[in-house]
Amino acid sequence: MTPGGPATSYHLLNKKIINHKNKKIMAKVLEGLYYSESHEYVRVEGEIGYIGITDYAQHALGTVVYVDMPEEDDEVEAGEEFGAVESVKAASDLISPVSGTVLEVNEALADQPELLNEDAYANWIIKVELTDKTELDQLMDAEAYKEHCKE
Repeated sequence: MTPGGPATSYHLLNKKIINHKNKKIMAKVLEGLYYSESHEYVRVEGEIGYIGITDYAQHALGTVVYVDMPEEDDEVEAGEEFGAVESVKAASDLISPVSGTVLEVNEALADQPELLNEDAYANWIIKVELTDKTELDQLMDAEAYKEHCKE
């Protein structure tokens, strides 16, 4: 069964959603954030990081129907899964771009996961206390992320 009809197929490949219909996704990319190859972002305020999915990711997923989030006080590791996002088209693992302790989860997403579609950057998924800010050096800035999304 192919989501979206016979002309479109979606696959999870290297934690990235590939749309074989070659449809260009017009996505908002914000300056001042750090971006991962798997389409998560981190907004850093001091020692705190707000992690969510990018606008590109929410467009590729389509209507988000469920967000699996960790518990407060859980440890997340850079490059490791910390949850998942499910949509009407696909499911995608959430990969933490940084390591830290979960201080808070965005409880609003439990009842209204579609908030990610409304504004992915305003509706972060988890708030973490960063344990190693040097990990940010491995992430992309806005310009690099825009180029990554063109690939």
